Amino acid sequence: METFEVKRGLPKKLASEGGLAGLASKHFDSVDGQGDAFSGSHGIMTNITGEYNSMGKLVVDVSQELPDFDDPDAMTVAMDSRRRWSAFLDEATGYNSKQRSDKSKEWLKKASKAKSGITQARKFMEISTNLSDEVSAQAESLIEEIEAALAAGDNTKAAGRAEKLGKLLG
Repeated sequence: METFEVKRGLPKKLASEGGLAGLASKHFDSVDGQGDAFSGSHGIMTNITGEYNSMGKLVVDVSQELPDFDDPDAMTVAMDSRRRWSAFLDEATGYNSKQRSDKSKEWLKKASKAKSGITQARKFMEISTNLSDEVSAQAESLIEEIEAALAAGDNTKAAGRAEKLGKLLG
């Protein structure tokens, strides 16, 4: 299962054109579903499911079979499947492959920053001798918020709270 960032407003725009399922039917065979969720298949992709989640991200899962690399027709089908998949992702996210990669790296960087903020705060609180109970309680509350945001997959919120935690203890 993969999750992709989606340009702001794109799901709403696609909704007027049949939603994600309508877009999928332009690219794949046997598409079932409507609105922002679908399942289908095409070529070597034996099962494709996708939806826009509550955070506005595209969540897709694909099952593929390996093509017969010695069969030119099978390779043509595999290349067509790959081309259709890429075109679908471009339209469903509003980003090209390079931009999707950059967004993914940015998302992971935010999670790493949040986790690092928690580690640094805990270390600072452990060695600090003049930290008031009030500040310590605020820090623990922020740490809980960060952990909850990370668990929910909201790395942007987690990174923001980690920055706030750093300022509180800094």
